[in-house]
Amino acid sequence: MFKRTVLTLVVLALLAALVVGYFTAMMRWSYSTGDRAGWVQKISHKGWFCKTWEGELALVSMPGAPVEKFFFTVLDEDVAGDINRHMGKRVSLHYEQKVGLPTSCFGETRYYVVKVVPVDDISLSPGVIVQPPHPAEAASAP
Repeated sequence: MFKRTVLTLVVLALLAALVVGYFTAMMRWSYSTGDRAGWVQKISHKGWFCKTWEGELALVSMPGAPVEKFFFTVLDEDVAGDINRHMGKRVSLHYEQKVGLPTSCFGETRYYVVKVVPVDDISLSPGVIVQPPHPAEAASAP
């Protein structure tokens, strides 16, 4: 009876170690990485037990074109704070795509934003870029 209990505990410990190892590997490994630029429309802290930041970025390729939305997840509180500070401004989000995470406890999307950079120039169409005036230039204009 003692040997059966020990064997059961060893098997359960091995299974738990495999599950933890799998999730650790999936969170550290990225299927792809990239950048998306646009305007952050929404970011909210969601979840019943596992709270994550979920957001959407409006991508506009050309004036008059339909708006495409990029849905993303943020796990880092500092990155979520940066996104909140730049709400309504054009930003570039650097993301990592994670696959193999079976539950929504890790986020609602596969795209995990790890860095946000404000973008000053506005691309109206391929080859047409508008650069807003710098605050010093705008202040000196009549």
